[in-house]
Amino acid sequence: MVDIKPKKGQLLIAEPALTGDVSFNRSVVLLAEHNEDGSVGFILNKPLEYQITDLVNEIEIPFQVYNGGPVEQDNLYFIHKVPHLITNSIEISDGIYWGGDFDTTINLINTKVITEKDIRFFLGYSGWSSFQLNEELSSKSWIVVKNEYESEIIQKSTDAFWKEKMKQLGGNYLIWSNAPENPNLN
Repeated sequence: MVDIKPKKGQLLIAEPALTGDVSFNRSVVLLAEHNEDGSVGFILNKPLEYQITDLVNEIEIPFQVYNGGPVEQDNLYFIHKVPHLITNSIEISDGIYWGGDFDTTINLINTKVITEKDIRFFLGYSGWSSFQLNEELSSKSWIVVKNEYESEIIQKSTDAFWKEKMKQLGGNYLIWSNAPENPNLN
């Protein structure tokens, strides 16, 4: 397998060996930022039992909320693909944007201009200090892959996302695509 260097917009796939890590076990993370100061990402495949209406009283339409990672889990974050509608957004890559004017976002959701196909909400984020992610990559905790879905990653089903990535990686990863989440319970 070719080693890909991490950069924003790419996906981090948790190695099967991360089974004991509560936050990142079987995670697929979108890297929103990666530079010499550190890295920020959002776990894409860990839906929470919350809807956005449970967290933001002004929002009237119940969008799913995801666990973005173990850092600042009392803060709400979002990625989207509508920067022409949400001002002050930061481009991640390939038509995916992070954050922006939240009051505008609330209004666009309530008027059904923005749908769940356009935006995804997270409680918390995944963060790595300077060079920490590179150290975890060296210790084989993560696999870096290109985001082949580009902005459509927002619509990507979460149910079997990690398993799908294991199948795509092939080789020794194939066996993990059908393994139970906790192999000790097998």
